[in-house]
Amino acid sequence: MPTADKPHRTRRRHFSQDAWVTIPRFDRNIAQIWRQFPVCAYTSPMMVRFSRVLERSSVFVAFLRQKDWSSKFNTVKYSSTKAEPRLPRMEYQDAVCTLNTLQTNACALEQVRRERGHPQLQLQAMRGFLERAGLVVEEFDHLNIIHVTGTKGKGSTCAFTEQILRSYGFRTGFYSSPHLVQVRERIRINGKPIGKELFTKYFWQVYGRLYETKDTHGGSMPAYFRFLTILAFHVFLQEKVDLAVIEVGIGGAYDCTNIIRRPWVCGIASLGIDHTSILGDTIEKIAWQKGGIFKPGVPAFTVKQPDGPMMVLKERAKEMGCPLWVCPELEEYPADSGPLRLGLAGHHQRSNASLALQLSHSWLQRRCLPDKSIPSPADESKGVSPAACFQPSPIMVKGLEDTEWPGRTQTLKHGPVTYFLDGAHTTRSMLACVSWFSEVASQHERTTGGPVVRVLLFNATGERDSAAMLKLLVPCHFDFAVFCPNITEAIASCNADQQNFNVSVENMLTRCLDNQRSWHLLNGQEEKPCAQLLISSDTLPLVAAERCSKTLVFPCILSALQWLSQGRDSVLAHPDKRVIPVKPSVTAKAAPLRDATGIHVLVAGSLHLVGGVLKHLDTSFAS
Repeated sequence: MPTADKPHRTRRRHFSQDAWVTIPRFDRNIAQIWRQFPVCAYTSPMMVRFSRVLERSSVFVAFLRQKDWSSKFNTVKYSSTKAEPRLPRMEYQDAVCTLNTLQTNACALEQVRRERGHPQLQLQAMRGFLERAGLVVEEFDHLNIIHVTGTKGKGSTCAFTEQILRSYGFRTGFYSSPHLVQVRERIRINGKPIGKELFTKYFWQVYGRLYETKDTHGGSMPAYFRFLTILAFHVFLQEKVDLAVIEVGIGGAYDCTNIIRRPWVCGIASLGIDHTSILGDTIEKIAWQKGGIFKPGVPAFTVKQPDGPMMVLKERAKEMGCPLWVCPELEEYPADSGPLRLGLAGHHQRSNASLALQLSHSWLQRRCLPDKSIPSPADESKGVSPAACFQPSPIMVKGLEDTEWPGRTQTLKHGPVTYFLDGAHTTRSMLACVSWFSEVASQHERTTGGPVVRVLLFNATGERDSAAMLKLLVPCHFDFAVFCPNITEAIASCNADQQNFNVSVENMLTRCLDNQRSWHLLNGQEEKPCAQLLISSDTLPLVAAERCSKTLVFPCILSALQWLSQGRDSVLAHPDKRVIPVKPSVTAKAAPLRDATGIHVLVAGSLHLVGGVLKHLDTSFAS
């Protein structure tokens, strides 16, 4: 038996059946979670197939050396549409596995540490990587880019904008992050994620060029997001898009997407507090970072912001020589056919739609009237002016209505189980999520015809304030609160798209337990002295029954979904789905779920969590 000062060793399958995982003694709470799943030998998606990555990388290196590809990579230019020779046995999953190694590349992590104190080095490094990949920054000017940043709503704004301009018949490129299920969702052509074959072809073109030149550059390779940004530019140039909608990753000023020199128009969605360790701890500091995407003479639009950040944006625009306008409310646009209808639910989407109208209108003006000079804001003393309330064209109206953006205020009905999915992960976005859920869930409950059980499925990552978000969710009156990490399945899987090497499984489960404790405190459930004694028992239920009768922690998304749906969701009950068994004590708690007429599940707190849920619920993501 392990002693108090020695680690507790538990056999779990990772790289092989005989591998051991060391779980510290103080993490026995986590070990209890696994005991609820008797035959579930855990294999984290973060560790799956890593040995295959190493094997494929060895093949890749050997092939390069054998064929002497260095000259080929140095001569192939971005304008070539001819596919390069396929590397042996290199398929889509191999590309994604190799991409995932950039999450933990030692040189990449050293870059991050070095650049954090000198953020301007990020763009300098980006230029170097682009040059090594055979790309020329000046050529991005021909992509006719719409560049969008913000804290909340920038992805939705981009989705509205892309749909509107695609509705006009333009060939669109759209780069966004993060992805929900498959990494190729981040790079879209005409609204669709690029196909696996296309992703694989372009991935090896870019990766090969960078890999061949790494030894002459200190062994450096771009980190994960930076590589995908380079890949997106390469794809858009190769595929000859008419325009590219580019969503900023984090911030703006030093984000690697800000390598763009001359976008056609820029947009700033709603600002709030997020990524404080990188962007600053006040909304004004964050506004300064976001305003970094402004370019001289390039029109920019912003939704209405609080006075402090609006003043910062005004100063940044003046400093950059950038005309800046504030978008009107959506209700202010004249429309012949009544109020504008949106394809995305929630009142907060209305400001995003207004911003999208201004961005697409400005882009179309430049495209259709190239000789027309860009007007300056009417009131130079204020630095910003109200944008024009033009009448949207029928194509614009239809574009707004047809917009889809999965995982954001999305509703999926599977028989008696209805899922409400929103990737809200800040306090401001959670406020909007709660408002949307309260309204739409109440509408569904009025037509259910019987008792409804409400379930919260929650997780949060990074530096997000989980307790603050959970506090906003308390008024929704959930019957159960379920917590799980962003792990799709606690079994071996060949899907590399959702791997994350940057956080340990133990840390993720500890975060779930912390969230559970926060939920108890917020609901006035104090911990009882006997709870800690219960944790040491090998026959312990999933959580201490005295204080956790309505909360549970599961080791993966699939186990949580199967428990809360209780076999009543035909998609989850499909024979192809592996059923993860739980102990009778855990099953017994689900009696209300089995007896209810309807089950309403809100999935929130993390886009990665929403993506993992959609992987199991939406078969369209499997293709």
